[in-house]
Amino acid sequence: MDGWEAIWRGLSAGQGWDQLNLGLGIAGVVLMIRRSLWAFPVGMVAVTVQGFLFWQWTFYADAKLQVFFFVCLGYGWWHWTKHRGSLPELPITTLSWRARFSWLAAAVAGTLIWGWWQANYTDAAMPFRDTFIASFSMVAQVLQVRKRRENWIGWVMVNSMAVVTYAAAGLTYTAFLYLVFLGLALAGWRAWGRAMQAQSEGEGNDA
Repeated sequence: MDGWEAIWRGLSAGQGWDQLNLGLGIAGVVLMIRRSLWAFPVGMVAVTVQGFLFWQWTFYADAKLQVFFFVCLGYGWWHWTKHRGSLPELPITTLSWRARFSWLAAAVAGTLIWGWWQANYTDAAMPFRDTFIASFSMVAQVLQVRKRRENWIGWVMVNSMAVVTYAAAGLTYTAFLYLVFLGLALAGWRAWGRAMQAQSEGEGNDA
């Protein structure tokens, strides 16, 4: 019961900027699942609001990370529009196993190196947890704007780590929010898989 009360308090008592941040975040992910170009402008507004909140909370590294996401979303908007050619939308593609390993290795290396630096030179409470989420989020964001289906696996990993971390810390409401995003990431994986199957069937019919 305490957990549900914490979730309700978070949903009902949050400040205006917090509620806006949540609403834009969910809207952006839903639009991305639907492969709508509107996902990009909505996402760019969402990371701007989130960057403002992080800066206000003095989480300066997280605030600066939103600049990276903003640039990625701007690039993705251009890429999805420019390279679709005469097709209704840019096709979804997947990575080779070699590319998957390379992206995973890059995210792990970023987590370890960045985490080591934070552990030794900052007072971060959970340096490796923070850098895991940041490194894998960056990889997932790049894959998403390139319209690679594997981006959703990256977001599943990020959100799973966040749920476990915040639940263990007793931050029930925050864990709940990341659980919502975890569910959306799983839905995105399935939805893009169905879209890829439809693409393949369409190509077969054209042939």
